[in-house]
Amino acid sequence: MTTFNENSLRKELKIDARALGIPAGAAESFINETIKSTLKTLKGKSIITNNDLKRIVYKELKKYHADLAYVYKNRDKII
Repeated sequence: MTTFNENSLRKELKIDARALGIPAGAAESFINETIKSTLKTLKGKSIITNNDLKRIVYKELKKYHADLAYVYKNRDKII
């Protein structure tokens, strides 16, 4: 069971966006929309696994920036 920490996710995504060279304003917009959609999807769910959370965030983030979504999904797997 995982708890959703919005601030932690926001920080991770900002770091990844900066590494990809995404302009700060655009990155902020992508991140805000992703978090808003993720919260909407998670609303009403009592049990959330880490895999569920990653899958939902990836799906939402992919709508806005495919490269950022890829980096998020493969975090800790990329050498």
